Amino acid sequence: MQTGKITKFVGLTAAAALALSACSDSGESGGDGGGDGGEGGGTVTLGILPSWTDGLSMAHLWKVILEEEGYTVEIEEMSEAGPLYTAVAEGDYDVYPSAWPQVTHADYMEEYGDDLEDLGAYYEGAVLTMAVPEYTEVDSIAELNDNAELFDGQITGIEPGAGLTGVIDDSAIPEYNLGDNYEHVTSSTTAMLTELEEATENEEDILVALWRPFWANAEYPVKDLEDPKGAMGEPETLNAIANAEFSSEFPDVAEWMGNLTLDDEQYGELEDLVVNQHEDDPAAGAEEFVENNQDLIDSVTE
Repeated sequence: MQTGKITKFVGLTAAAALALSACSDSGESGGDGGGDGGEGGGTVTLGILPSWTDGLSMAHLWKVILEEEGYTVEIEEMSEAGPLYTAVAEGDYDVYPSAWPQVTHADYMEEYGDDLEDLGAYYEGAVLTMAVPEYTEVDSIAELNDNAELFDGQITGIEPGAGLTGVIDDSAIPEYNLGDNYEHVTSSTTAMLTELEEATENEEDILVALWRPFWANAEYPVKDLEDPKGAMGEPETLNAIANAEFSSEFPDVAEWMGNLTLDDEQYGELEDLVVNQHEDDPAAGAEEFVENNQDLIDSVTE
């Protein structure tokens, strides 16, 4: 098992400053330089939660694609979803390239919906989960109350402001009456993965907040717990969510983002290259993916 997959997160989750360069009087977004007018050029600012590696992977993929088409791309990192949606809605950032709008981030979509534009889904079947090691003799969230001692009464969570955290606190815990037996301990994705790695290396039981798609599901011997009450939400899509003015300022980019779809094999290849194979240089991972899938990229930008 490669411990480098944990340390790669260090330093990535600090909140990025929201103060970007002032927009010009013509209302240009992304802090610099204006729309493409359908002819290419300008700066596109992508906002991401880097500890959520779907966003990290998609941001670097779009950076490679758009820079080949003559754009400048800036990637800005935030630590929590709420400030990121605020930045996109207010035009400080142009696009959140891997949002979870239907379940995980539904509250933010409702709050900021008038100032956002959904450019389309690139991945089908994303889902939030509670997971345990494959060797743990618990298969369903409904069995957790009878087995609280296995996990020391703890759900090991991620960032306090994450949509997944809210779903566990506001839906799963009350729906399954877990509150008397469990404490949902939040900190960061990095910390959760560290504890997951240590537990599975020692064949200890642990209950963690997890999601798909995410490389950790393949790296560690984990299984999703069944959710007979549907408290974790239905599977959803991963979408590019933009500022409401984005399509008018960057029509070509908006169209390309709407054209891209990735199946499980393609997504798995991208995330593995960006997060694991090139953990110190995610751009190199995205470049390799583009080289390996040029026909796919051509079909997006033609």
